[in-house]
Parts: sequence; C-alpha cells; structure tokens
Amino acid sequence: MSAIDNLPPLREVINTHELAARKSLGQNFLLDLNLTAKIARQAGDMADCDVLEIGPGPGGLTRGLLAEGARHVLAIEKDRRCLPALAEVAEHYPGRLTVIEGDALEIDPLSHLTPPIRVAANLPYNVGTELLVRWLTPPQWPPFWQSLTLMFQREVAERIVATPGSKAYGRLAVLAQWRSDARIVMQLPPGAFTPPPKVSSSVVHLTALPEPRYPADPAVLSRVVAMAFNQRRKMLRSALKGAALDIEDRLHAAGLKPTDRAEQVPLEGFCALAREIAKG
Repeated sequence: MSAIDNLPPLREVINTHELAARKSLGQNFLLDLNLTAKIARQAGDMADCDVLEIGPGPGGLTRGLLAEGARHVLAIEKDRRCLPALAEVAEHYPGRLTVIEGDALEIDPLSHLTPPIRVAANLPYNVGTELLVRWLTPPQWPPFWQSLTLMFQREVAERIVATPGSKAYGRLAVLAQWRSDARIVMQLPPGAFTPPPKVSSSVVHLTALPEPRYPADPAVLSRVVAMAFNQRRKMLRSALKGAALDIEDRLHAAGLKPTDRAEQVPLEGFCALAREIAKG
C-alpha cells in the first residue's frame, strides 16, 4: 500500500491496467506518491475548494490532491485506458472525484465545479501552453480560478516568470504577469517521471490578481504580444506593421520607441500599446 492512502502503488496500478505512457498524448507519469502529494501542497489549502485537474493519467496527482484534503476534484482525461484506474481512486474517495473522458481543449468544466476553484495539473506537454493562455486571457476578470499550480518543461516555466531583457521573456511572461503573480515553486529532474523526458520540469504557481496590473483588452494584448515576439529580433515598427497602419504613431502614443525590440518592452508598455491599438 502507498504512503498517502491505502490504494496500490502507482507502478502496480500501471502494470495492472497496462498503462504504458503514450508520447502522442504527451504523457509522462509521476510514480512517487510522496512527490505528487508535495506538488498538491503547493496549491494551498484546498479544504473548501474544488480542484480542476487536466490529464490525471493513472491518478498520481489526483491521489495527492485528495489525500491533501481537496473538497472535490474534477479530472479530465483523454486516454480512456486510464479510466479504470481513476474509477478505483473515485471509489476510495466517495463523492470527491469526478472523472470526465475527453479533450480538455474542448470541454467546459465549469458546470461540474463549485467555486472557489483551483487548478492543479501535471499538464500534458502538447496542450499545456494553450491551456495556460486560455486561462489567462478570458474576456472577464477575475477568472473562474483562484490559482493555477501547473507542471511544465523547465524552459516553459522560465518563460512564464521571465523579466524584460532576458532571453526567456516573451508572450507567456507578459500574459501571466499581467493578471497574476507567478513563481516557480518546485523543480523536478527527468528521473522523477516514467518514461523520463529529455528535459527537467518545474511546477509554477500562479495566483489570480483581483484586477489586471494595467488596463488592456485581453484579445488585443494577446495579438500584440504574439506579433511582437514572433519576430523578436525585429524593431517594433517592423514586427507590428500589421497591427495598425499608423503603428509608429501608436508606439509613440504608448511611450515606446519604434526602434525598440519586444524583449525590451515592459508589461506596462505592452498594455499601453494595446490600449492605443484598440482605439481603432
């Protein structure tokens, strides 16, 4: 039996249900239940929260979340091979785990969740960034979630917390730091996973701010930073020439220089530019 509950160890679960990780689904399983419980604790006190988990796989983090006291966990899993293992976890924690089979990019989880809501997930590598951007850029703020506790490849995590002027600074840093406080809270080596990925991983904790740090339309800001960092070595007037016909005037109005490059522009500058472009 495992150290955190009376269910079988994860390696035994994987062997019993023949759950070899699939590269096509971006799967890398964490088998150390003490480690998954430690990750779960990074999400904070969950006793009065519902928790959304994406890609639970055989249920390692799911068990950590439940053992650490989550009121209710909604797990969305695309791989139906994992459903019997997750059903065993649900039976062990009656009424506290709901599992939905499907693609997290296509499912609206809110009808299954009761606020306050936290998100905690060892995100499949092939959908992690897209899900994060969606959670950071809803039209209305505050969002449905209080916090996000997410595992990424270390390179992606560093991009989320990067500062202007660094090589990692880009679209993810701007969008994450615009509306949340983001910090790396754990580092995990490749050997912690089965199969071991080629790179190290990091857990990032993002706490939603009551209001964005600076006013801006999320759709416009997303488009501006995507264009700016898509050609980050170009000057802003070149990288953003499709954003507005009079882009140099808009840059000046936002307090930016047309000759600046994207990695030089702080969050406040991008928000100011988004407001200028939104004027039409």
